[in-house]
Amino acid sequence: MTFLCRTALATLRQKGKLMDGMAAKKPAELLREIGLVAAVAFAIGSVIGSGIFKKPGLMASQLESPLLLLLVWVVAGLMTLFGVLSIAEISGLFPEAGGQYIYFNKSYGDFAGYLYGWAVFIVIQTGSIASIAYVFSDSLGYFFKFPRLAPAWEAFALRIPWLGSITPFKFIGLKGCTILLILFLTVINYLGVRLGSAIQVIFTALKVAVILAIVALAFTVGHGSLANFTQSAVTFSHGYAPVFLAFIVAMSGAFWAYDGWINVTYLAGEIKNPQKNLPRAMVLATITFITVYLLINLAYFYIIPAKVMGAKYLAAEATGRSYLVATDTVSSFLGDWGGGLIAIAIMISTFGTTNGTLMMSARVYYAMAKEKLFFRKLQNVHPRFRTPGPSLILQGIWTSVLILSGTFDQLTDMLIFVSWIFYAAAALGVIILRRKMPSHERPYKVWGYPYVPVLFIIFAMIYVVFTLYSDIASYASGRAPLINSLFGLLLVAAGIPGYLFWKRRKNRTSS
Repeated sequence: MTFLCRTALATLRQKGKLMDGMAAKKPAELLREIGLVAAVAFAIGSVIGSGIFKKPGLMASQLESPLLLLLVWVVAGLMTLFGVLSIAEISGLFPEAGGQYIYFNKSYGDFAGYLYGWAVFIVIQTGSIASIAYVFSDSLGYFFKFPRLAPAWEAFALRIPWLGSITPFKFIGLKGCTILLILFLTVINYLGVRLGSAIQVIFTALKVAVILAIVALAFTVGHGSLANFTQSAVTFSHGYAPVFLAFIVAMSGAFWAYDGWINVTYLAGEIKNPQKNLPRAMVLATITFITVYLLINLAYFYIIPAKVMGAKYLAAEATGRSYLVATDTVSSFLGDWGGGLIAIAIMISTFGTTNGTLMMSARVYYAMAKEKLFFRKLQNVHPRFRTPGPSLILQGIWTSVLILSGTFDQLTDMLIFVSWIFYAAAALGVIILRRKMPSHERPYKVWGYPYVPVLFIIFAMIYVVFTLYSDIASYASGRAPLINSLFGLLLVAAGIPGYLFWKRRKNRTSS
């Protein structure tokens, strides 16, 4: 009997050791440490960046009517809200890391999901991170001059057919500062979600506070006029069609400023109670940044007439300079201090946006790797910090390459067209999943179904068609070297060989 007891105890001990060993070998997972406030901060922070400071001048040059321009911001905001309401339903349905990548997998299959994830990696998000971080460094350059190389080095260029020239040594100091910012924020987010979340909450609060302060000062101490809102340079002598086309073209600037609203879904695997908190965060954030954008545009038009705003933008473009409406607005009541204040405001805004976009986007590649449709190493989570370290590192390296190339703005412009095709497909996914999974629990259901998602899909496709028409017209008239929209589709299609490779390897491993 004693012998049997000893044998049984030894067996139990051995099993315990085996179980401990298996637990030790279990891969680390992401932790749910992001609350509602931080989720809202990420959603707002990934949208409000440099667009609201840089785009209004361009839009005024395209459509010189303050009322129509305000309508552009309202319509673009409403369409964004409709998109958010639609995607929020799926976000509550599948609260997993990777967000929209997962939604495409569930709605259309892994091929559509892979193409989206590939586009996000190759330029949509990495290009956006590069662009936003570059604006931060450019604003920092307001206070001191970045070093530059000799003209012969800066003139060195590598020609890429249909895309243009890569100039790695041009503005090397500015690019170096941008890369350092990317590396710094990559390290911060590598070290843990809490640290990255804290930075996001602080800088989102700061950027909103600065914008609201500009609005308050413009209407209290600014020397503006309410008559500016009724002045318009738009005439209908040639019919409504040219004005409608100008309206659509101007909307591109607004959509760029609103872009990023989908990013918070990438963090679904780390948000507490995501079925409720993620949809709430998306809706609350969208209402907030629509309100902030309308208020700051009212301040702009109160100080500067739309016609003057457009003329100044075109004059600056002709000399190769950038024009910021915000600088003119603040300078009107703060004098020479205005330029410095706006530079600081842009730095605060773009720092937070870069941090949030960088943190959220890395979760897409992590999700792709978990599905065995991307580099295997990217599915690894740091055992101590519980962050997708390899995904963050690869993203930082590729973003730095885009910064050195100097082509990120052009690439991003090409894929804004593609982004809206994906947005329309994601909204259509709400209808598809209602039919595929009718009995699946939905913590949040889109308001106004099916009209809200259908309206968003129709508008998105109208926007895509007119963007394609505008790009073809620009190419035909010689104003553009290529049709950006079609080239964007080619960039997405370039990822298909990768899908075939990883899919084949995944099937071979499974079998």
